[in-house]
Amino acid sequence: MAGRGDIEMADYRAPIAEQMFVLGAVADLPGLSGLPGFEVAGLDTAEAILGESARLAEAVFAPLNRSGDREGARWQNGTVTLPKGFREAYRDYAAGGWLGLSAHPDHGGQGLPFVLCAAVQEQLTAANMALSLNPMLTLGAIEALQAHGTAEQQALYLSRIVSGEWTATMNLTEPQAGSDLGALRSTAVPAGDGSYRIAGQKIFITWGEHDVADNIVHLVLARLPDAPAGPKGISLFLVSKFLPDESGHLAKRNDVQCVSIEHKLGIHASPTCTMQYGEKGACVGWLVGAEHGGLAAMFTMMNHARINVGLQGVAIAERARQDAYAYAAERIQFGPIIEHPDVRRMLMTMTAETQAARAIVYMNAAAVDHAHAEPDADIRARWKRRADLLTPISKAYGTDVGVLVTSLAVQVHGGMGYIEETGVAQHYRDARIAPIYEGTNGIQAMDLAGRKLRGDGGAAMAELQADIAEEISQWRNDTRRATMEQALSLLAEAASQMRAHDQAGAGAAAYPFLNLCAGVIGGWLLGRQAERAEEMKASGEGDHAALAAKSSVSDFFLSQRLPLALANIAAIRCPAEMLAV
Repeated sequence: MAGRGDIEMADYRAPIAEQMFVLGAVADLPGLSGLPGFEVAGLDTAEAILGESARLAEAVFAPLNRSGDREGARWQNGTVTLPKGFREAYRDYAAGGWLGLSAHPDHGGQGLPFVLCAAVQEQLTAANMALSLNPMLTLGAIEALQAHGTAEQQALYLSRIVSGEWTATMNLTEPQAGSDLGALRSTAVPAGDGSYRIAGQKIFITWGEHDVADNIVHLVLARLPDAPAGPKGISLFLVSKFLPDESGHLAKRNDVQCVSIEHKLGIHASPTCTMQYGEKGACVGWLVGAEHGGLAAMFTMMNHARINVGLQGVAIAERARQDAYAYAAERIQFGPIIEHPDVRRMLMTMTAETQAARAIVYMNAAAVDHAHAEPDADIRARWKRRADLLTPISKAYGTDVGVLVTSLAVQVHGGMGYIEETGVAQHYRDARIAPIYEGTNGIQAMDLAGRKLRGDGGAAMAELQADIAEEISQWRNDTRRATMEQALSLLAEAASQMRAHDQAGAGAAAYPFLNLCAGVIGGWLLGRQAERAEEMKASGEGDHAALAAKSSVSDFFLSQRLPLALANIAAIRCPAEMLAV
């Protein structure tokens, strides 16, 4: 790389072997395949699916990442045009049936585990985050309509969304509300025929308008005329860009418009829209779920989206990590820079943090699967507690890792990383939104410290601690086991301290507590993978170099990254008054 004319961004390669290892060792896909409805979802099926999705990610999505960033989404007179190639790429994605991977077969889906769908989504996001945001939001809407939609709504809308013929969005916040959904002002007035007339403005609507599919189905939060104040007074409504007849033919344009798109730091090819409903007083919508039940329906979408957003952090970190390794191997400065200890430290940090975040998100997704599919109600409830506990950690830690690793990728590239032609600056710009949307990471921390730690009397955290303790007691590596025993002791102290804090103290310590939890859980899951890798190596299974790398990554994380997470105990012990400004 003698000059700028020689700069080329490394190609993305889906980490199938790594994904398969985590699906087996962490998500226990073989165990999931023993549950009703998941019988075909074994490791062989997963490997075949990931091989096919890798081809789509590498050959179709990834080549459009740079060009899409440069061209960006364009708005004119209410119409949004996506960059060249995006329409064709989306059509390839839809034609492959990828949106229906985890949807119920009754609606045209394949009914496969969410965790396998997440692994596919990781590949597509790493290849092209801006384009992948379209299906990510649509997947959340599928979950909401499956859980809360009427039979008629499912028949008319859901099957066409699952097929990819139509896309879908979430319309939550408004200019005056931000994250305070209790301040929403959009209204829904009964029309007397079972429909409603929706009016209001929504902001930050990802893929709210585009030209890659024939119709867009918006799920919109609004208030009925008799709605109580606050978040308990919101309801969810389905608003279709075009009003379909009973056969699904798109007969008439609805009174909904995109009035502008945002000019952003990153994800330039993903249109972030301001949507205006009922400007002419004629926006037709239909209630989804119960009146004033929008909060429950919203969280169905939101929790699904939060896990997938954590996955975005993993994906963009993986892409940046690959680029950094490729550059370090070929860049010569006093020899190849990959031989310099500080560069190796950065690369190992990138690898360890990415693998820890991936393990947490995959475990979270698998817990959702168990919570849906386990035959025993008590076991389902236990898995739901685990999924709920992990969701804010997945979202916050995964997206923080995305920012950390993309920033390190810029650093590994040195001055060339600050130049757009290398591509790593785009990764950094794209990653920065993820800690903000779907509930900022501070909100995730408050959710963990409040509802998730205290709401069930501490049951979910106690179960997690017990599971970690039982497993690490059986580890063969003494150093690994001792390190995690100490970490688990600090986690217990931290949880006890958080429950003892008043509201101000809990708020001040919430983010440090989430970081400590993520470090302990990440260390546990990397240690599990190392123990499994060493068992396989001893029995002559697998690629010995790859298995040895698992041990190296685990030991690096436990010795160099986990202590940083555990240091948060000092902040957790401090009173809220320390935050006086």
